[in-house]
Amino acid sequence: MELEKIPTVPTADEIMDRSLRRAAKRMKEKTNKDRANEEFVRSVKSAVHDRLVAIIQKFPVFDELSPFYREMVEALFGIDRVKQSLGAVAWAAWNTHLVGSGEARLVRHAEETRIVRKRAVARISSIVHQIDKDLLFLNEVRNRLRQLPEISDEFTVVIAGYPNVGKSSFIRQVSGAEPEIAPYPFTTKGIIVGHRSTGRRRVQFVDTPGLLDRPMEERNRIERQALGALLHVADVVLFILDPSETCGYPLEQQLHLLAELRMLVKAPIIVVQNKADLATVPDYPAMSTVNGSGVGEILEVLLREQGSRPTRRPAHIQPEIQE
Repeated sequence: MELEKIPTVPTADEIMDRSLRRAAKRMKEKTNKDRANEEFVRSVKSAVHDRLVAIIQKFPVFDELSPFYREMVEALFGIDRVKQSLGAVAWAAWNTHLVGSGEARLVRHAEETRIVRKRAVARISSIVHQIDKDLLFLNEVRNRLRQLPEISDEFTVVIAGYPNVGKSSFIRQVSGAEPEIAPYPFTTKGIIVGHRSTGRRRVQFVDTPGLLDRPMEERNRIERQALGALLHVADVVLFILDPSETCGYPLEQQLHLLAELRMLVKAPIIVVQNKADLATVPDYPAMSTVNGSGVGEILEVLLREQGSRPTRRPAHIQPEIQE
């Protein structure tokens, strides 16, 4: 996956330290003191400029990402915010080249080349340190994006519902995923992917953070990750209800969320009630992820959907536009 290949983004100090060491080595190759100072400035300028340009080039072009991964970046950081920091790096690269080239020409004709060399380094260092916060932010983005799961082109079941209704418990029982299980809301902080072999094929289960029944603008980044999975990678949605209401939310609110998702999601939605060992309601198949009752039957229903759905493209590949 392209996001996994983003290298570590260095700090301003790391960029300058590495560039100065490189320049010092080049300087030693010159026997003429004045030419050595000029070479030092040119080397610092080139090293800093190239490193900044490399940072920009290693980040993906967000407009070319699949809708799912664009939604993840937007939910986690905001694409415009990331682009703003990349733009700051581009500004620094351009000004480093401009200032460094100008100072290098001045060194050649200066009487005190050492003074001009120090001034040049100070100006370049000042430019780089102006974007230090952007570099730190981009490295945070890099670290988080590398942790995003790879969504393949396999048949995908996205599990949705309110927090603490048993989504993670279900995916742990039917797949190889090991989500954290705890009796409090929002244990799942991001997308978790598990797989189950079905003969020569596999089913991909995506465990999403809990959704709450509230307007889109009030949903937090965790909830928006869940919506991204529901809208862009689901072949079928398993919506889990908790009629016992031990999740902390009334059944009425859960059903209202279900109605909202029916209007938003194009994939078929299979509704099941969990915690059947505590309470059940009519009209929905029941299971209990505590004692395992009904889990196998629900899995069979999902597997029957597998044979009736076309294969999707991988989430990191956009469909070709037909001319």
